[in-house]
Amino acid sequence: MISAFKVLKEQLNSFYLMMRLSMYELKIKNNNNYLGMLWEILNPAIQISVYWIVFGMGMRNNSNVGDVPFLQWLVAGIVIWFFISPAILQGSKSIYTRIKIISKMNFPLSVIPSYVIFSILYPNAMLLGIIAVIFQFTDKKISLYYLQLPYYMLAAVALVFSLSLITSTLSTIVRDVQMFVQSIMRMLFYVTPILWNPFENENLPKFLLYLVKANPFTYIVEGFRDALLSRGWFFENSQQSPHLEYTLYFWGLVLVLFLIGSTLHVKLRNRFVDYL
Repeated sequence: MISAFKVLKEQLNSFYLMMRLSMYELKIKNNNNYLGMLWEILNPAIQISVYWIVFGMGMRNNSNVGDVPFLQWLVAGIVIWFFISPAILQGSKSIYTRIKIISKMNFPLSVIPSYVIFSILYPNAMLLGIIAVIFQFTDKKISLYYLQLPYYMLAAVALVFSLSLITSTLSTIVRDVQMFVQSIMRMLFYVTPILWNPFENENLPKFLLYLVKANPFTYIVEGFRDALLSRGWFFENSQQSPHLEYTLYFWGLVLVLFLIGSTLHVKLRNRFVDYL
């Protein structure tokens, strides 16, 4: 618990520096591209087009998911995955790929995963804004449910940061952890209901449905759909919408992951240089 408070204090005390470093990280990431930041929109657009053709038009014959066109349903859920996946992958290797340079600077190492995560969050927020504008030309226009978007974005950041504290610490010690994280994220993309809807399959075994719901990314993905598709509030009970008990489970899991991550990080970070 002491380690958790220490990490939180470091984030607050270094917040301004964290924001500056994240903007610098974003700038150098797109510095060598002719289209620059435009790739932050083009890459997701290309991926969405491919998934729509293969899974929407091909496998589903362009049928709706409930009363929602598959393309809208897909976009509403996958938008946050374009933040979660790269943030976890980049966060897991954030320390050992930067420690030689940043260790010479005077700020805590726990800030490194944070500013890397925020550098990925900025373009995702821009992408979300573009999608919200596009949705205004459909029957799913802006509504009060959009007020949930900051909450679910905060939930995504909290989960990713907690996981990154664990993976960035372990991957600095054992490089194989990074490869393991990559494999897990590829699997979770298909396990998480992004391209398929487990709630419409009545023949799906209950234990598989429980596993899907136990996946914390399901909470976030379905939450974004609740907000963008005006399906309901996070405290309401329904088959698909996260309810109060599900919310308590999610934040309980995030807290446990954060306690584990902060304990590992604080205990081992003074020895990071020894593993390089």
